[in-house]
Amino acid sequence: MKYRHPMLLAIIWLVTSGFHPLCSADNQFDETRIKAEQGNAEAQDTLCRLHYQDQGVSLDYHAAVEWCRKAAEQNRPEAQYSLARMYDRGQGVAQDYNEAVKWYRQAAEQGNTNAQYNLGVMYHDGQGVPQNDAEAVQWFCKAAAQDDAEAQYNLGVIYYNSYGVSQDYAKAMRWFRQAALQGIADAQYNLGIMYHDGQGISQDYTEAERWFRKAALQGNANGQNGLGLMYAEGHGVQRDYVEAARWYRNAAEQGNAMAQYNLGIMFYTGRGVTLNYNEAAHWFRQAAEKGNAIAQYNLGLMYAESHGVQRDDVEAVRWYRNAAEQGNAVAQYNLGVMFRTGRGVALNYNEAVKWFRLAAEQGFPMAQYNLGIMAYAGEGVPKRDYDEALRWFHKAANQGFALAQEQLNVLEQHKYDHIGEIVALTVAVAVGLLLRRWTFGRVL
Repeated sequence: MKYRHPMLLAIIWLVTSGFHPLCSADNQFDETRIKAEQGNAEAQDTLCRLHYQDQGVSLDYHAAVEWCRKAAEQNRPEAQYSLARMYDRGQGVAQDYNEAVKWYRQAAEQGNTNAQYNLGVMYHDGQGVPQNDAEAVQWFCKAAAQDDAEAQYNLGVIYYNSYGVSQDYAKAMRWFRQAALQGIADAQYNLGIMYHDGQGISQDYTEAERWFRKAALQGNANGQNGLGLMYAEGHGVQRDYVEAARWYRNAAEQGNAMAQYNLGIMFYTGRGVTLNYNEAAHWFRQAAEKGNAIAQYNLGLMYAESHGVQRDDVEAVRWYRNAAEQGNAVAQYNLGVMFRTGRGVALNYNEAVKWFRLAAEQGFPMAQYNLGIMAYAGEGVPKRDYDEALRWFHKAANQGFALAQEQLNVLEQHKYDHIGEIVALTVAVAVGLLLRRWTFGRVL
C-alpha cells in the first residue's frame, strides 16, 4: 500500500494564515473569505484547508477544490499539493491521476517535499504517468534530501530490490538507517533484517535485536515477529522461548501470518507454551488462510496425522495442494504420496508422478527416490525405465538418502530383479522460523 502524506494539521494552517481559533471565529472566517475573494492566495489556501478538514466550517470537498484551485493557479505550492491530493483521491472532483500528477509536479518543482514524495509514488505505481522506477528514484531522492523519512525508507527498499537502480545493500542500509533514526518502524525492522542476514554490513545479531526491538515497541508486527525470532534463536539475546512466544503472539494477534505460523510451531513443539495441538492447528490455520505456504503444509499434515484436528484426508489434500501450488517441495511430495496411495483422492499414478517430479526437481530426496521407484515399476509413466530409475536413485543417494543407496545395492546384486516399496508420508513438521521480507511503501 502506498503511503500518502496527510495534509498538515489544521491548527498549523490557522496560525500561519493569521486565523486564530481563540478569536471570534465568525469574524476571522469572514475576514479570510474577503481576502480570498480579493485574490489573496494565502487566504484561498486557508479556506481550502478549512473546508477539507471541517475546521470551523462545514466539511465541503467541492468548496475545498474551488479555493485550492484559485491558490494553485497563483503558483502557491501548498495549494498545488492539496489540489493534486484531491484529484488523487477523488475528493470533490472525479479521480484523475493525470491531473494529480500535473499538480504534484508543479508543487514538487517548487520544492514541496510531500509533492516530491507522492510524485515518486505515482512514477513507481505508473499512475498518471508511464511506470518509471528511475523517475521515482529521482523524486524520492529530492524528498529524502529534505529529510522526508518515508522517502528515505522507500529509497532503502528501491536499492535493496534494484527498482530502477543497481542493487546496492550499502545504500539500502544507509537509507533505512536515516528513516529508522526518524522513527519509521518498517525501516527499523528492515535494518534489523540486514544486520541479521549480514547484508551490506557484517552480520551483527546484537544490532539486529536492537532494531527489531525498536520496531516492536512501536507495535510493528514484523518487528515483533523478528524479536520473537531472536529470542527463539538466542541471537543477540539469551534464548528464551517464553519471550519468543510472547512477541510472536503480539504480532499474531495483529494478523501477521509469519508470526501466526511461528506461534503455531511453539504450540506444536511445546516451546515457551504448554504443548497444545489444538492451538497449533488454530494458528497454522490463521496463517494458512492468508496464503502462508509452510502453514498450509503443516495444517495439511495435522489433518493427515490427526493432531489437533480430526483426521481428514480430504482436508489434508486440500491444504497440501494449496502449499504445493506455491512451490513448497515437501507439500508437493506429500501430495504425490496421497495420489500414489489414494488417500483423500482417487488413486492416480500420473498425478503422483507429476507431484513427485516437481518436488524432486527442487532437490527433495524422498521425492527423487519415489520417482525412481515409479519409473522402475512403470507406474504413471509410459513404460518401465530402468535408466530413469537409476538416475533418480543416484540423485537421492548423493544427498545421503539411505534408502536410495540401499536400492542401488539391491539392484546391483540382483540384476534389477527387485524393487523397493514407495516411501510413506513424511511425518516431520517443517519447523523453520522465517522472517517476512520486503514490501514497497510504508505499511499503514
